[in-house]
Amino acid sequence: MRFRHRVAAVLATLSLPLAGLVGLASPAQAATTATATYTKASDWGTGFEGRWTVKNTGTTAISSWTVEWDFPSGTSVTSAWDADVTSSGTHWTAKNKSYNGSIAPGATVAFGFNGAGSGSPSNCKLNGGGCDGTTVPGDAAPSAPGTPTASAVTDTSVKLSWSAATDDKGVKNYDVLRDGATVATVTTTSYTDTGLTAGTDYSYTVRARDTADQTGPASGAVAVHTTGGGTTPPTTGNTVKLGYFTEWGIYGRNYNVKNLVTSGSAAKITHINYAFGNVTNGQCAIGDSYADYDKAFTADQSVSGVADTWDQPLRGNFNQLRQLKAKYPNIKVLWSFGGWTWSGGFAQAAANPAAFAQSCYNLVEDPRWADVFDGIDIDWEYPNACGLSCDTSGAAAYKNLMQALRAKFGAGYLVTAATTADGTSGGKIDAADYAGAAQYVNWYNVMSYDFFGAFDADGPTAPHSPLTTYNGIPQPGFTTADAIAKFKSKGVPANKLLIGIGFYGRGWTGVTQDAPGGTATGPAPGTYEQGIEDYKVLKTSCPATGTIAGTAYAKCGSNWWSYDTPATIGSKMTWAKNQGLGGAFFWEFSGDTANGELVSAINSGLS
Repeated sequence: MRFRHRVAAVLATLSLPLAGLVGLASPAQAATTATATYTKASDWGTGFEGRWTVKNTGTTAISSWTVEWDFPSGTSVTSAWDADVTSSGTHWTAKNKSYNGSIAPGATVAFGFNGAGSGSPSNCKLNGGGCDGTTVPGDAAPSAPGTPTASAVTDTSVKLSWSAATDDKGVKNYDVLRDGATVATVTTTSYTDTGLTAGTDYSYTVRARDTADQTGPASGAVAVHTTGGGTTPPTTGNTVKLGYFTEWGIYGRNYNVKNLVTSGSAAKITHINYAFGNVTNGQCAIGDSYADYDKAFTADQSVSGVADTWDQPLRGNFNQLRQLKAKYPNIKVLWSFGGWTWSGGFAQAAANPAAFAQSCYNLVEDPRWADVFDGIDIDWEYPNACGLSCDTSGAAAYKNLMQALRAKFGAGYLVTAATTADGTSGGKIDAADYAGAAQYVNWYNVMSYDFFGAFDADGPTAPHSPLTTYNGIPQPGFTTADAIAKFKSKGVPANKLLIGIGFYGRGWTGVTQDAPGGTATGPAPGTYEQGIEDYKVLKTSCPATGTIAGTAYAKCGSNWWSYDTPATIGSKMTWAKNQGLGGAFFWEFSGDTANGELVSAINSGLS
């Protein structure tokens, strides 16, 4: 199953005496100072993770920063996140991203990198000044340019124009950023971006650099949707309502594709993610061949009402999905690869993205079932971070993988991904280049559930899918709102983000307190797994008695559960619409009631 357990990584750090950084001051303000601390967050022998933390120790805001240092020969940066890092020989320069250049007084910003070698940084500088926190460059950073306007939009290009920035000593050039990443540096106030994908959403900003090489704040963002393409990303008029169908659900749960018809759910959804295909040896692979294409369904189990025969070309879930699509031609089906158990295979896949994409294409487009699938979904938990195992493929690996998939499958095919919802500073969203990858995907399924649960056996009790924060939340940043805000701040378009709903609850036992925040002795008993139970069971066995942060909760005896109900789902759908999101998805169909009341709540809430 995809249920995500929280892993707390304890990292040994090595503080180095790289004293401080100098902030930028406007002519009418006093100098703003800052300090920076370098830590080696981890070391795995052949490489290491380094991290800078910049703190504004002054009284006025810092608008941008540039850190420079030297590494000894043989030590280098191999990948970086939350900063644009470049080098000239052994000299390294890190410049802020468009979203983290501004630092309020007393606040901090961190950026990190993976490195090779064993050396430590030296000769720290900021914009040519010393790093002692007292030397301040004499001129101010440039202002933000005007918000770009887009014209001459084609399948593969767009022309951008903007009004000039101002600076006390003159503007040297402008960085053009696409989805948060710099794609060009120009000396004029216009630029034509080429090589884009047809029918795709992009977000552009611009920032200026002065003659002292100081970068100013980014402009406002302009959204661009390229013409053409067989698939248009979701908009308010094309809302995604997607559910996961698990291949193993046909066994103990006895939940077949036909149940989507009898529950009424098939008429209320737009997409199905079939979970999961395996990822092994750097390739996409079959997950369960018997369930996928071999199991013979009887007439009463079949969507068509006709029993499978021993000699028909295709049986199993794939044939049932084919029958479902014939009955409901609006439904699109994506084959989802990875998940909690099989995400370990992505590290090898990331080493050769083109070969991985080719293997996936060959499998999904196998002539036996090519007509069944309209897209591919990647459920990598979690790139360049820890899930069931820890991945160290680097921040750029995720973008490279999505780029390869889009290049192979083409613009007319759905390419989507399930993503972390860790909205904490320096958390899992910060670990990979989700913003850079966004240009290649139709949407992200943001897994905004499993924030809290009895994997922390003694509590405190907390809603596993909080929409917003609340007093006493065990971990700030573990909310749907924090995750969506973080993705947006990185430049991911809102209509490429889907809110996630769990059709199950998480619970503790040994609880004496009705309200959230109580202690526990372990996980509550569940039908298939301790600490987890389907909504269709909890609805009657432990009815909701309260709501916290947009999620229902209930205490029954010594058991305490949190889960979503039709009412809380309705509130979350309203929130999603107000945020301009592309729709909603859920895990997974079999947790719903026989009449599909949670699917109905999603459908009516998004209509």
